Amino acid sequence: MSRRRYVARGVPGGYRIWDNKARRWWGDLYELCPDELLEELNGAGDYPRITALLRRYRSQKR
Repeated sequence: MSRRRYVARGVPGGYRIWDNKARRWWGDLYELCPDELLEELNGAGDYPRITALLRRYRSQKR
């Protein structure tokens, strides 16, 4: 199994997405673990689906 590019890491207050290739944080702080978003980022990379998931996870933290 290959190494995943994007992984969720627990930080104080929730989760952040770490980009292993760029070696930096990607996206916002999420209160809930963004499992579906990570699957899409590491998988097909369908941008409309990624955008919809980003909106969903952003709305959950408000």
